[in-house]
Amino acid sequence: MLHDLNALSVFALVAEEKNFRAAADRIGVTRSAVSQSIRKLEEALGIALVARTTRSVALTEAGERLYTQIAPSLVEMTDALEAAANLQRRPRGQLNLAVSSIAESFLSGPLLARFARQHPEVKLHVTVTDEEFDIVAEGYDAGVRLGEVIAQDMIAVPVSGDLRQLAVASPAYLEEFGTPAHPRELANHRCIGWRTSPRVAPYRWEFAENGKEFSVAVADSITTTEMTLMVKLAVAGAGITFGMEDSFAEPLARGELVGVLQDYCPTFPGFYLYYPSRRNMAPKLRALVDYLKR
Repeated sequence: MLHDLNALSVFALVAEEKNFRAAADRIGVTRSAVSQSIRKLEEALGIALVARTTRSVALTEAGERLYTQIAPSLVEMTDALEAAANLQRRPRGQLNLAVSSIAESFLSGPLLARFARQHPEVKLHVTVTDEEFDIVAEGYDAGVRLGEVIAQDMIAVPVSGDLRQLAVASPAYLEEFGTPAHPRELANHRCIGWRTSPRVAPYRWEFAENGKEFSVAVADSITTTEMTLMVKLAVAGAGITFGMEDSFAEPLARGELVGVLQDYCPTFPGFYLYYPSRRNMAPKLRALVDYLKR
């Protein structure tokens, strides 16, 4: 049998105050409204809960037992509602992000570390993945991907400047096998390729010439799902590899890798934090968006 939870709350107030007027004042209604609510609850239960006199209000035995049993639950519900309201007032709770493994500017450390310090009540859960999926359906608050692959119905906030992909190889490899002058010459070289997962075909290397974009399906001698391994293999002289220039920044600076085919590697829009349009955005996500905009 279902009963009006509001009536139970009113009954609990009467039990605490032992006075209809005081109970009515606490919830901002009339005394008669409180009396009617108690009467309807008693009629539904088929038993008297409150003994009324002209001077006092007391609980019957059934009323005492009911109040003892429902009071803890009402406190828990009140606390739960207050906690939910607090989530809407300040940034807190777990923030789930799905981030591309090549979003170096976002994953490098300092950006997320500063956000975590500024919002200690927000728990960041970052899943690094290159698989494409619906972030909403999978329970993520937001994602970070290249702007060109984000659905148009998403709101996007930039987290990097323009980027470019670059073909690189070690000086030792280039000395032994030569430096390609055009992307079509990659067919004659050992190449280290990348794929998002074992179930997906290797990524086609993308270039541009005279303002026209084109891609090359190289004959990979090695393929991997891990960008770090690609870099290590290239440094070790295993062949030419291709990826985000940021991913090769340190070995390029140390001279362990050299950029090739750079005239065919244009810049393009970088990474964006994206999320669905929501009228009432959770404060934890709003805090991250505002932080990135600053």
